[in-house]
Parts: sequence; structure tokens; C-alpha cells
Amino acid sequence: MIIAVAVNPRASFGRGRRAGSEAAECFRAAGAEVLVLCEDSYDALARAVDKALASGADALVVVGGDGMVHLGVNALAGSGMPFGAVPLGIVPTGTGNDMARALGIPAHNIPGACAAVLAALASGGRLIDAGRASSGGTSRWFAGVMSAGFDAAVNERANAWRWPRGKARYHLAMLRELASFRPINYTVTADGERWQQGAMLMSVANGQSIGGGMKVTPDAVLDDGYLDLFIVSPLSRAGLLKVFPKVFSGGHLGHPAVHVRRVRTVELSADKVVAYADGERIGPLPLTIEVVPGAVRVLA
Repeated sequence: MIIAVAVNPRASFGRGRRAGSEAAECFRAAGAEVLVLCEDSYDALARAVDKALASGADALVVVGGDGMVHLGVNALAGSGMPFGAVPLGIVPTGTGNDMARALGIPAHNIPGACAAVLAALASGGRLIDAGRASSGGTSRWFAGVMSAGFDAAVNERANAWRWPRGKARYHLAMLRELASFRPINYTVTADGERWQQGAMLMSVANGQSIGGGMKVTPDAVLDDGYLDLFIVSPLSRAGLLKVFPKVFSGGHLGHPAVHVRRVRTVELSADKVVAYADGERIGPLPLTIEVVPGAVRVLA
């Protein structure tokens, strides 16, 4: 058994490397041969992962947050190999860890997460769906949620800052973005039905949460063959501030401005709107997003 362990290159002060080393030792203690991959950039790490998969790694384990899950899903679903041929394990050490939360993998508990990976290797793991976002002949895969609106604008602002760290940076960016944000005019086509939609934000979700536990689509199921289209209609700043805290409990679903619809394919178009998926920048709209059932085998 050869396990490729990919470590987040963005983790500061060497924490990512230490977490990767600890995970590698857990797998070696269980008798696996381990190949640790830790590069200086995401692009270099993605190339190293592709090389490891081409060389015959039996499993890929990512150490980090949702961005590392995003890297793993793109490496596996986009590899050209049959879906599920190489499984994906997650050792969640990031800020958000929304996919780990959805899969029931313990966060910031490296021995516990590694034990879950090893148990799933023995049982075969489980197949989950993935979303595929396409534009101009290129595609990106995502496991959790793709957003294009207020929350994506907050991500764009937060990623431009070096301080503060962690969730505080996201919350501060949200307050700054709120001061100037205006509703967006979208053109939406969902499973063949086309309409114009004014909205504060629009998300297409395979998972349940974003931003470290904001349950935008708490009823989403990872393996049901559908995505959940999440829409928040135009609100005042005060109205958005009132409904936003309810996202952490899922209580926002009763608000008249909140709409959720199960879809298989969505086309989104809007001017000057950038989409994010699994917390990673995808690019500007327009995008076509589709569900691909059973695209990834996860070790959970």
C-alpha cells in the first residue's frame, strides 16, 4: 500500500509540514509505504500529486483545509482514471474544514483522522458526487460549495489581506464588503429553465457549509446525484446582517428571501462576479455547473 500524503504549502511557520510528518508517521506505523509531497506552491504541489498518481499511488491523503480537499478532488476526478480508482483521504488541519465536517472526520486531531482514513481503506470508503464548473473549454471540480456573490466577494477581499489570521479575517472582510455591496443581476438557467434573478448571493452546493460551519444548505446530501442551488434575494444591509447569523444554525431557511432548489445543471451569468469553490478562486462568471455522481471515493 503506497499512500501519497500532500501537505498544504500555505500553512505558516512550518505547521503544515509538521502536521504532514505526523500523519505520515501514523500511516507508516500501520505498515503503509508513504510518499510525502510538500512543495512551495499549490501549482507545484498539484504537479507533484499528478506525478505520484501516475506512478501508482494507491491512495491520496491531503493534510490541510478545504483548499487541500479541492486540490485532491481536482487531481483525482480530473485524472482521466475511472472515478473512485484512487481514494481521497482527509486529515483536516485548516481553518474551515467544511468537507471534513460533512464527512464526520475529526478536525485538528491527526491521529484520529488518520485512524479514520485507515479504517475506510480497509472497508473501501464511500463514493460521493462532485460539482464540475466549466467555462471556455476548461473545468474545475469542487467537493463542497461554489459561491458567486456576497460571500465570494468576501473571500476575494479576505484573500488580499495578510492580517488578521483565521476566521477573524473573514469576518472583518465581511463587514468591509457589506459597506459597499449591491445586489447582483444574474441570468440563471437551471435544468433547462431560464430566468433573471436579482440576488445578494448565489451558491451551488454539494456539501452543507462554507466558511467554517455556515450551513448555507444544511439539507444537501453528498451522494444524491443533485446539487442545491442556494439564492438570497435582494436585502438591505440591515436585513442581510439580520439573516446572516442564522446561517450557523440553519435557521435562515425560513426567511422569505432565502430559496433552495435541487438541480443537476446550472448556468450562471453576471457582470464582474468572481466565483469561489471550496474556498478557492475559480474565476469570473459565466460558468456552467453540473453534478457528476460518484466522481470521488473518499476515505470516510
